[in-house]
Amino acid sequence: MANSKFEYVRNFEQPDALLPNTWIVVRIDGRGFTKMCAKYEFEKPNDRRALDLMNAAAKAVVTDIPEIAIAYGVSDEYSFVFHKSSNLFERRASKLVTTIVSTFTANYVYLWPTYFPDTPLSFPLPTFDGRAVCYPTVQNLRDYMSWRQADSFWKLIQLGGLDNKEAEKTLAGTLAADKNEILFSRFKINYNNEPEMFKKGSIVFRDYELAEPSSHDAAAAADALAEPAVQSKSQAEKDKKRRAKAKVVVEHLDIIKDEFWDRRPWILSGKPGQPGKASKEIQT
Repeated sequence: MANSKFEYVRNFEQPDALLPNTWIVVRIDGRGFTKMCAKYEFEKPNDRRALDLMNAAAKAVVTDIPEIAIAYGVSDEYSFVFHKSSNLFERRASKLVTTIVSTFTANYVYLWPTYFPDTPLSFPLPTFDGRAVCYPTVQNLRDYMSWRQADSFWKLIQLGGLDNKEAEKTLAGTLAADKNEILFSRFKINYNNEPEMFKKGSIVFRDYELAEPSSHDAAAAADALAEPAVQSKSQAEKDKKRRAKAKVVVEHLDIIKDEFWDRRPWILSGKPGQPGKASKEIQT
């Protein structure tokens, strides 16, 4: 009831607005997943079923929320990126984080029987926490994504049974060849023969026809915007429909190199790509 004597409690609500004209990343992590891995006997250092389940839940989130430009996942974490020109209903940290976490968790639990048909869930059920961070430039965003992908090897070591301190001590001062030897000697894993998902993690995005790398500079165009362009309602609705029709895919590619971004300008531009047959890109 408006204007009641109890309404004063609204004064305790604190603003949690996110910075305008920035890339918003909502990163979620599994809560207590070390115990969960043991409880459900996940294979170490990677359980293909568990990773496929994470990817399926993330794909459902990206499909459901058209403002998400791209998502990246490794192990029990996923980062969802909102384009800085996204016409979000509310740029509030609590709103976005709870939306992403609840949507992801709901799909994770719903899809569990598909990937673990002989292992029903029991209490305590899997849960996730999240946080929102703003990045002002494309370079900041790409550096963040590169950091998460570079961290995928660290995740391999941790999932193999080492905690943070043990992993840090083990990897200190090592070269790539040393890291590969650690994986082989500890877990009998030849890194070079591992599936791309285990090495590079998973990228979720809307797929369109690949562009020629030299035909544009989406990163410069995105950073050049002093403020995101305000779309008309009709144009925004058209773009939304085009995104809804686009196929959401899960790929395992190198996102540290320029090639991934140059061939997919729609991720940084915020504009739907060209319809047509989307082709896969082979990266090394």
